[in-house]
Amino acid sequence: MSQPQIKLNKLPDTKPTKHTISVMPDLEAELEAYAKVYEKAYGEKADVSALIPSMLASFLAGDAGFKKAKRELA
Repeated sequence: MSQPQIKLNKLPDTKPTKHTISVMPDLEAELEAYAKVYEKAYGEKADVSALIPSMLASFLAGDAGFKKAKRELA
């Protein structure tokens, strides 16, 4: 039996990977403050660990130097 040809591409791997990091106390305080500001802005409490992936994604998406270097690597 041949493989069917369908329009939808195979879904990407969406299984998250786990990373453990250590941060200095001053960064921890900033992250906790950010979580409080997030709660005030959206009316929903979010743990720092839930916010960090979006914060990293936003940082990388906004880093023009990284985007340029990444294109040059490809």
